[in-house]
Amino acid sequence: MSILDSTYSWARLAISLIIATIGNVGMWAIIVILPAVETEYGLTRADASLPYTTTMLGFALGNFIIGRLVDRFGIVATLIGASALNAAAFYGATLSPNIWALSAVQFALGFGTATTFGPLIADISHWFLRRRGVAVAIAASGNYLSGAFWPLVLAGQLETDGWRAVYATLAILSLIIMIPLTLTLRRKLPDHAIAQSETASAARLQTLSMAPRPLAWALGLAGIGCCVAMSMPQVHIVAFCVDLGFGPAVGAQMLAVMLLGGVGSRLVSGFLSDRLGGLKTLLLGSTLQCIALALYLPFDGMISLYIVSTIFGLSQGGIVPAYAVIVREYMPAREAGRWVGFVMMATIMGMALGGWLTGVIYDATGSYNLAIWNGVAFNLLNMGIIAIILWRSLGAGRSSAAPAT
Repeated sequence: MSILDSTYSWARLAISLIIATIGNVGMWAIIVILPAVETEYGLTRADASLPYTTTMLGFALGNFIIGRLVDRFGIVATLIGASALNAAAFYGATLSPNIWALSAVQFALGFGTATTFGPLIADISHWFLRRRGVAVAIAASGNYLSGAFWPLVLAGQLETDGWRAVYATLAILSLIIMIPLTLTLRRKLPDHAIAQSETASAARLQTLSMAPRPLAWALGLAGIGCCVAMSMPQVHIVAFCVDLGFGPAVGAQMLAVMLLGGVGSRLVSGFLSDRLGGLKTLLLGSTLQCIALALYLPFDGMISLYIVSTIFGLSQGGIVPAYAVIVREYMPAREAGRWVGFVMMATIMGMALGGWLTGVIYDATGSYNLAIWNGVAFNLLNMGIIAIILWRSLGAGRSSAAPAT
């Protein structure tokens, strides 16, 4: 009996989801404390966004480097090391005397946090074949569940004790929860299951008529485009609400609503990926995201922003997991960590670039309107690249189906 799509596979997925929900807090905590950091250090919006940018750069690099380590050493050793690094980084951040020290520590925190995103997704993808799209979407949802859960949980302590106390709490949780959960993932995938997955991906790659490396670069460029657009609401929604007079608590709630919508989107995207394939699912999600992002232009009321944030979350949540599905559909299984990590690195670089660009445009114009148009332009770049890859795959399919002359 195949271990793929088995009862154990689903149990492992459930544990991975819990680990991802806890471990990804390192990515979202800096967004919650951004207004407090801006006030404490007396910064501009662009300068206050710098720790987020370094977090995402570390997150991006961690996805790539740690993804390769997972291919070689497995997920357990890398997760334990990352948990220790995160605990040290959270505590180190509480000692930061200025924005530059905080930004440096956030880079290390982003690097360690990456283990619970791309590398963890790559690991769980090995345990599924027929339901891989759903499994990848569920594992990736841990990132959004983390963003929806932790800002609400931390908001009270942030208001009463300050952001440094919040980070001290997270340092402790990184050790006492993450490591015991990680030890439950020690079971290894049998060689015959890897071979079964290799056969399926090799057949699909042949129909696409592209080698793994150029396909990965094309997906990486597309990932930068979609995530520059994605970052504007996700990174700046709290600051946007503060500017409008709604306060940081309302901004945190909007972020939670957006990310919970993203969880729903990711689950639907997973089912669509299993039926339509990753490329079609990605193009659909990117198109919907572009439309939803443009809706931020005409609306700035509290109720309307709640609605638009929900629409945005429902539109864009399935985009990033679709990249992982595409990689696993077309790339060699034994290099899953490498290529999933590379493409995830590109998407996160897009988030870092977009978060910083939005702050720069805001400081230059005093408004987020031009930043939104900038996101729409990058989104169109993404849609064009994915449409070309999809056209190649469909053209290859028609050619193989045509009778020989």
